[in-house]
This record gives sequence, C-alpha cells and structure tokens, in this order.
Amino acid sequence: MAAGDLLLGPPPGWANFRLEALRKGNREGGSGSCEPAVAAGGPAMAKFLSQDQINEYKECFSLYDKQQRGKIKAVDLMVVMRCLGASPTPGEVQQHLQTHGIDRNGELDFSTFLTIMHIQIKQEDPKKEILLAMLMADKEKKGYIMASELRSKLMKLGEKLTHKEVDDLFKEANIEPNGRVKYDEFIHKITLPAQDY
Repeated sequence: MAAGDLLLGPPPGWANFRLEALRKGNREGGSGSCEPAVAAGGPAMAKFLSQDQINEYKECFSLYDKQQRGKIKAVDLMVVMRCLGASPTPGEVQQHLQTHGIDRNGELDFSTFLTIMHIQIKQEDPKKEILLAMLMADKEKKGYIMASELRSKLMKLGEKLTHKEVDDLFKEANIEPNGRVKYDEFIHKITLPAQDY
C-alpha cells in the first residue's frame, strides 16, 4: 500500500476495526511488555507507553528522519501516524501541530511525536466508530441489525469482505446467519484483544 493510498483511500472497513482493536489491545498489554518504559520519550511517556510501543514508534519515526537529526518534517506527521495504525484526519494533525507550536513547514522531535501519538490513540475509539456505522444502518433505531443486512454491508462497503471473511467473523462473534445482531454484544465481541496463548 502506497503512502497516497493511506491518505486518499476509502474509509476503513469493518475488518480493519477488528484488526485495529486487536492491535491496540496487544499494545496495551495483551502481548509484549506490560512494564512502563523509560526511553526517548522520557519519564512522562513512560507512564503510558510500553517499551515495545516506543521501539515500534522509534523505528517508524527513524524512517522519516531522513537527515538522521532526531526530527521529522511536520508535513510527514500524518503519514508516520497512519503507518503506525492511527487514523488522524488532516484537521487533527493540524491541531496537534498547533498545540505544540509547530507550523506546517516545521519539524518535530521524537519526544513530541510520542506525545502526539499517545493523545491520538487515546481519542480513537473503535467501539464508538463501529457503533456509529451500525446506527447509520439501523434506520428504525431498534438496537439491532439483521445478520443478512450486516453481511451485505460488510461485502459492499469500505474494504469489502469476502463471503468467507464474513462467515469467519460471524462464527467468531457467534452470529447466526439469519439472526439479529445487537450492537453492544457485537462490538464487545469483535473488539476484544486476541488471546495470547
């Protein structure tokens, strides 16, 4: 996937919500180190990010630190954040930059980047996004959607899922092919972190 696809592609599909929730769950303690990390982000970020997260962020940050000065260009911030699984809008990126007194032509160091990533990840909530998508499908506000309607939407909208992918998702969430899908139960099931065996 090219960087342009990340910026201009269609909104993420249902499968991406699940994958992102799994990734976030794993980063927040499902696997890897659960101990706080003190690294380039300093003690403030140590309370919020694991050493694995900081290492992953540093690796990606370094790819865009072309002059190896410990800084990236502000114009690259959105791409770097999206490479790491965040989904900031251009407005959110601009707000992050303004909060830290950085203009579009400026640069930011790794410590500032860690702070921005922490704030962005905290404000992104896959459960809320899935709920909004399901509410849009439930015109009569019944609190559920028919499995057949959900299947249709998953296969036609956003990143289209295959018939088998929908079957697998339904199986994992214990959804009967002709049953009702209650929002709260469905969202809870698909956003649980993957089990670490």
